[in-house]
Amino acid sequence: MIVFQLKEEEYAVSVQGIGSIERMIPITRVPQTPEHVKGVINLRGVVTPIIDLRLRFGFEEAEITDATRILIVYINGMEVGLIVDSANDVIDIPENMIEVNPEVIGSIDVNYIEGVAKIDNRLFILLDLHKVLSLEALEEIVEG
Repeated sequence: MIVFQLKEEEYAVSVQGIGSIERMIPITRVPQTPEHVKGVINLRGVVTPIIDLRLRFGFEEAEITDATRILIVYINGMEVGLIVDSANDVIDIPENMIEVNPEVIGSIDVNYIEGVAKIDNRLFILLDLHKVLSLEALEEIVEG
């Protein structure tokens, strides 16, 4: 799992869906897209839509810092970049450590959560990227 931070919470996504972790680069704004869609970047010849996960989850926008990263994920045959506050770890979370039906966690939509895991006094919220980045939302960005 790749561990990243949004606000004070740690999130994790399967490393299999991650193409790379990039530093922030200039983003070209795309008109008439939802607020959480920051625009597109040209990453190694591929035009990649960029989504600010903070805004996608309804959090306030954060200032870009040296720690800010773009997670490049592959989903439904598309490459999408997710802006996160930082990407700090790659860890192995044993399946028996994952609680699949968590109570309400933090302030994000429970539908986006695959489960939670508590390891060494750290709580990881495991995201279901297919739900966070629904197909309709992706098509809206690309066709925008």
